[in-house]
Amino acid sequence: MIEIRVLTEDDWALWRVLRLQALTEAAYAFGSQLADWQGEGDREERWRARLALPGSYNLVASVDGRAVGMVSGVRTDEVRAVELISMYVAPEGRGRGVGDLLVRRVAEWADEAGAAELRLSVTEGNTKARELYERNGFHETGELGDLMPDGLRREQVMARRLTGSSSKSISSN
Repeated sequence: MIEIRVLTEDDWALWRVLRLQALTEAAYAFGSQLADWQGEGDREERWRARLALPGSYNLVASVDGRAVGMVSGVRTDEVRAVELISMYVAPEGRGRGVGDLLVRRVAEWADEAGAAELRLSVTEGNTKARELYERNGFHETGELGDLMPDGLRREQVMARRLTGSSSKSISSN
């Protein structure tokens, strides 16, 4: 059974373990590098601040009591758009529906908050992630995202329409 937990900044140590694992095991998939979050970057207040981003929704998925996945939803500068970021499923959680459930929960949160669109960036060549996102209703927008740390590849932006029918505004928590 997959359990989903909504995190607060007090859960920073759990988030830290998964994030460092993600940046170690799947460095090709992230704009951040492991070195950015080690040494001077590996401070409790920095981890807490990441989980305390205004209006963010941070989740960890566990299977059999072991944390195996993470994701966040964050507001963007675009009106009625939310971005899905920091998506990661550890090898022992893959193929078990963890990624689908995490994406679905962020989409539900964004929709309930009144967002009309959920956006994300995926690294070129990350076919497993792209398959996950397409399976969950995302499509390529044709927009290029940020340049990857290798200085060669760019992220590709994908989006999914939401009903955005909630009376809640995405600017509220």
